[in-house]
Amino acid sequence: MEERFDVVVVGGGAAGLAGALTLARARRSVLVIDSGSPRNAPAAHMHGYLGHDGASPAELLAKGRAEVAGYGGEVRSGVVVAVDRLPDGEFLVRCADGGAVRARRLLVATGLVDELPAVPGLAARWGRDVLHCPYCHGWEVRDQPLAVLATGPLAVHQAQLWRQWTGQVTLLSHTWHLTAEERELLAARGVRVVEGEVTGLAIAEDRLVGVTLADGGTVECRALVVAPRFAARAGVLTGLGMPVTSLERDGHVIGTCADADPATGATALPGVWVAGNVGSPVQQVAGAAAQGVQVAAAVNADLVEEETRLALREYRTA
Repeated sequence: MEERFDVVVVGGGAAGLAGALTLARARRSVLVIDSGSPRNAPAAHMHGYLGHDGASPAELLAKGRAEVAGYGGEVRSGVVVAVDRLPDGEFLVRCADGGAVRARRLLVATGLVDELPAVPGLAARWGRDVLHCPYCHGWEVRDQPLAVLATGPLAVHQAQLWRQWTGQVTLLSHTWHLTAEERELLAARGVRVVEGEVTGLAIAEDRLVGVTLADGGTVECRALVVAPRFAARAGVLTGLGMPVTSLERDGHVIGTCADADPATGATALPGVWVAGNVGSPVQQVAGAAAQGVQVAAAVNADLVEEETRLALREYRTA
């Protein structure tokens, strides 16, 4: 007989743990299955989370796991490889180690993967001095020279946004063609444009000092801003028959996400909810945690509704 839980949460990041904590406090039996690969693992610190600004992401997750356990919830390490819909409408959640558990409801908080531009050396600096979110990292590189790598339609927007934190912004045209209108917008804000493909990073004493170009030139910078492709970790959902949705900007696909109700996290699959970056790619840690709480309340309300229907049926036949 498999173990049976009211809710299995797939993913133990901020969204998943916040959802599990809320459900455990609602006296639900909850299991979190976490693969241990959070999106923000490369970052030493997180910012913008009131009361936790500057804390390490790993520290936040460790505290969250302890809080979930304190209310009777369980957190286990594992990789969910498949979820099967059972004839009674519940789910069989199967893990890579061969284990399986039953769940009345499923909360998917698996996050996303940042697919980075293919520039040699770039991935190794991700979350350190190769960045994408100014609200997460802008203060730390304020007033320093930074460069924006143009690989898609977000590049000009990124350059204009990061200009708030420093007056030394260079846009590297790289593989992207800038329109005359975009060039005028950049010039109006004092953003320099450098033509040519970026071929690598210049590192000195384990710090980014610039980028190298195909023509042999170097552009000085202390941070490199990129636009990753946001790829939802949605294997659990697609395995249940739910396709992911493409995210587009100006006609270009910039990622994928799970389609769900923005208020409740409910998907088109009965009994399945999502929270965090798997459905909302631009959510920061604080927003993902808040969404986890909100979605958990919707899951609990759905369980209460089902239990009330069953109780009424028993009451009428007693």
